[in-house]
Amino acid sequence: MLGRPIIFRPDMLRDHLRSGGNLLFALFVAAVLAFTLLAATHRPDDPLLHPSSSSLTSFLTSTSNSTFLSDNSLLRTGEDFNSSSLSSSPVGSDSAPFIKLSDVAEPTVSASSEAICDPGSPISCAADDRELYKLLMRTAIEALPDIHIYRFGRPAEAGDGVSCDLAWRFRPKDDARDTFYKDYRRFTLSRAANCSLSVSKIGDFHSGVNVRKKRRAKKESSDMPEAPAVVGEAVNDTLPVVASESDFSHGKYLIYMGGGERCKSMNHYIWGFLCALGEAKHLNRTLVMDLKVCLSSLYTGTGMDAEGKDFRFYFDFEHLRDSASVIDQSQFWTDWGKWHQKHGLKLYYVDDFRVTPMKLAEVNDALIMRKFGDVEPDNYWYRVCEGETESVIQRPWNLIWKSRRLMEIVSAVASRMNWDFDSVHAVRGEKAKNTELWPNLARDTSPDALLTSLSDKVEEGRHLYIATNEPDTSFFDPLKDKYQIHFFEDFKDLWDENSEWYAETKELNNGVPVEFDGYMRVEVDTEVFLRGKKQIETFNDLTRDCKDGVNTCPSSF
Repeated sequence: MLGRPIIFRPDMLRDHLRSGGNLLFALFVAAVLAFTLLAATHRPDDPLLHPSSSSLTSFLTSTSNSTFLSDNSLLRTGEDFNSSSLSSSPVGSDSAPFIKLSDVAEPTVSASSEAICDPGSPISCAADDRELYKLLMRTAIEALPDIHIYRFGRPAEAGDGVSCDLAWRFRPKDDARDTFYKDYRRFTLSRAANCSLSVSKIGDFHSGVNVRKKRRAKKESSDMPEAPAVVGEAVNDTLPVVASESDFSHGKYLIYMGGGERCKSMNHYIWGFLCALGEAKHLNRTLVMDLKVCLSSLYTGTGMDAEGKDFRFYFDFEHLRDSASVIDQSQFWTDWGKWHQKHGLKLYYVDDFRVTPMKLAEVNDALIMRKFGDVEPDNYWYRVCEGETESVIQRPWNLIWKSRRLMEIVSAVASRMNWDFDSVHAVRGEKAKNTELWPNLARDTSPDALLTSLSDKVEEGRHLYIATNEPDTSFFDPLKDKYQIHFFEDFKDLWDENSEWYAETKELNNGVPVEFDGYMRVEVDTEVFLRGKKQIETFNDLTRDCKDGVNTCPSSF
């Protein structure tokens, strides 16, 4: 059995009342002690409301209130905070200005080509055919005016003799996020008598499957600047393994065990997880992480917590794995069991969150294990990063990105509306029924009221995405006379049993189908809403009721 170094806790009480003194001072001290005891035993509903985290709520949650959960929040992740800084670097680099129509010359047909012309011959999509390449690029730019294209791939044969597949990297025209999207489409071509080519049809989003890249190998870590996320590339989020027995025995590891993070809101879970990541980085150790997540009942249709969810369903593990030193817990314990005795690897045990990372910097044992108890809130992981540690440990927000599989669904939904739509958030449900707290909400979100409210905000005929918790979307049918309306469920083919998302998550889950759960729905629904050119909120834009009920509206100054 491994030895456990003894770790002494610092005294909880550092200040003692001096004997004597005046009565008022004694009463003041008694009041402070009573308040301190109350604070220590109080268990807040949301750990982010803890006094040392009072400024976190607005930082962690979306600036939009377009979700429908009881915690009214969607976790903001690293790509949301990245600043977009496009420079004037050459066309084709990730930071280049977008490609304009004037940047691509018009294709021409040479006299020699006309002399050997055979209009009935198969069309070649050879990458060195510059005239064909120009035609495809110009057609894509003209057909998709609401996106900015930054890079084109090379065309590839579609296999039917009349079509070519082409890929490109783009951003929505009005989107400032530091995220790129990838599309690849099939172009059906026709040839005139003089053999000049024209495009007769462009396929739907991601129809050009022959130019989709296969899964990439794991990138070697480097000090190069971090590249923006690319939604649409093939995902390779396989679990990392230790290359050899020697590598494992020379490694240094950190693991958090137990704690109150399980089955809490996603905000709570990630806030604690980022503390662990930050400490591992500070100690130059590999974080041993449990990829099995307990999904809170906030996000399940059963009203019960759901164990066994995979971290990779919700977050971009490929990016995390390639940007930080992490290893799956099950793989780690397998390797530890094989080699720790042989190499004399020792475990350093810590059971007090007040033992700071700075005090562990000189520990040379192979594994530091932080064990968290059962008493909340002292068993929350994020407590490690409070107090004096706050100025030392920086949470690496840039390592946590949203699942690119889910963001691919967002991209597909927006593409079906040509990235040219407005969005409205219509909160109804239980709030609309509670007239004591929301006296005007039901009336203000009725179809007639919406038509009036939207008349001076959204032009007639526009695509309108309605993010709502109203179970019967036919309620909004009167809006169809004026707008082309869309709802979340209209796009369910993107995650049903015939979808790419379904196939990939099933493979990730060892062949077991994955439920498209409440958090996935909220993430996709909200992200689509946020990509509307105009975003109309329920509270602030449609009703004068307060989001949290009567008399809870922020004071205006």
